Amino acid sequence: MSRLCSVLAGLLLVAPAVAQDPDPAKVEIKVEKAGGNVYMLTGSGGNIGVSVGPDGILIVDDQFASLAPKIQAALKGLSDLPVRFVLNTHWHFDHTGGNQQFSKSLIIAHENVRKRMAAGALMFGGARTVPAAPAEALPVITFDQSLTVHVNGEDIRALHYAKGHTDGDSIIYFPKSNVLHTGDDFVTYGLPFVDAASGGSVRGMIDNVERAVAAVPNDVKIIPGHGPLCTKAEAKKFTDMLRDCVALVEAARKQGKTLAQVKSENLLQKYDPTGKGFVKGPDFVELIWNELQGQPANTKQASLRHH
Repeated sequence: MSRLCSVLAGLLLVAPAVAQDPDPAKVEIKVEKAGGNVYMLTGSGGNIGVSVGPDGILIVDDQFASLAPKIQAALKGLSDLPVRFVLNTHWHFDHTGGNQQFSKSLIIAHENVRKRMAAGALMFGGARTVPAAPAEALPVITFDQSLTVHVNGEDIRALHYAKGHTDGDSIIYFPKSNVLHTGDDFVTYGLPFVDAASGGSVRGMIDNVERAVAAVPNDVKIIPGHGPLCTKAEAKKFTDMLRDCVALVEAARKQGKTLAQVKSENLLQKYDPTGKGFVKGPDFVELIWNELQGQPANTKQASLRHH
């Protein structure tokens, strides 16, 4: 995408820790109980979900390699048992950077996560080169549609619905603890980053969040990819925003306007009123515009409920 370099510029200004491995001396790993035996760890990079119990520890994502010692120390504060499982919600380096440090655990992800990590990639219009991950950092168990990990008294479900944030997204549900981890299909920093170069889709992102939220109880606690613990209402507000963005761009296209005209009109200003968001309104317009000219996101049927 031609405008992703400007997105990177915003990223470097707003969230430098996402653009490069952070200085661990400047990062504090905070622990918050989400529900049941599930906790959320925040630091720098994607939020980490943690299941703690008699079978050991399962984590969802692991941020950056440089933060692994601090993450491990925080986990020790929850349990002396080992980390047995790592679930990656997608391949991005701020969610899988610690995989190598947790390589003694069983690493699990969608099959496209392993493919993209093994191949390496260019991100942000080529402004960031992500090298191929070492073999020990790659997921050793992959799945296409759904997978269940039976640990700590829960049937923990990993589901791949649609190509959303990337083409390898997983949404994780802890049914006994009633906690949902959405990865970066749901974030709270404003207009979301959709990695079209990795097969991502705005409409797929909407589909992922709406279907996952519809399948869980109303009092579910939601761990977003980035941001504080959330509720169903906050997830709905997010998907309502995305649906409105798509509708606005689609209406402009049907009126015969050009992409340049629509971008110059600041069509999505209400969702980034100060212009200081990570993803800028004109960039998001271009992303949606390009998607509307292509094929719809490929969706697959899966269920958060174990069966």
